[in-house]
Amino acid sequence: MNTSAIRVVAFDADDTLWDNQTLYDQTEARYCQLLHSYGTEAEIRAALYEVETSNMPLMGYGTKAFVLSLIQNALEMSHDTIDASCLHTIVRMGRELLMNPATPFDGVVETLQALRNSGRYTLVCFTKGDLLDQDNKLVRSGLRPLFHHVEIVSEKGADEYLSLCRKLNIAPAELLMVGNSFKSDIHPVIEIGGIGIHIPYKRMWQYELFEEYEHERMARIGSFSELLQLL
Repeated sequence: MNTSAIRVVAFDADDTLWDNQTLYDQTEARYCQLLHSYGTEAEIRAALYEVETSNMPLMGYGTKAFVLSLIQNALEMSHDTIDASCLHTIVRMGRELLMNPATPFDGVVETLQALRNSGRYTLVCFTKGDLLDQDNKLVRSGLRPLFHHVEIVSEKGADEYLSLCRKLNIAPAELLMVGNSFKSDIHPVIEIGGIGIHIPYKRMWQYELFEEYEHERMARIGSFSELLQLL
């Protein structure tokens, strides 16, 4: 894979720079326990996923949308009889998610610093989700000063990547995207002619599952630090 033409290196945030899905999985497990009298864990999870996906066109991604879906699903599964204290617990769990410390994974700080100090690349954080939530996590992570440009979008598909290229005045072939989601971080970039670096994470949101494939403009690495070997 030839990276000599790359001018911009973009990074996903959640589960690429820091852990996020683990906190969501833990919250969903607590939620299933809270609603155990209304169904089995499998039934609660399936119903919640259906509510989440139906809400996405209106609410998008992020903790706030997730919490609203938790509340809606609790009301629907309980036929509007769930105790107010349970709803308050759900809101409290959502507030805890909003305080995700966003501690960078091993090697992230050193790798970003090395790439920035090289002077060869424009470093971009390109992530999707709720604007305030994602921006707050980026600030808490301490990583924001290492990026030349930050963009938070509601979706990450081919059109959004092409828009990013236009904003940065580069050709798609000059863009390299690093992320954990093949669906959102790798496939769209390959589609437009860029390079994707896939760093799989041990946990993946069901909505982000995608049939992966090999490509000459894609590489898969096991740790963030390995990125320096490719660049």
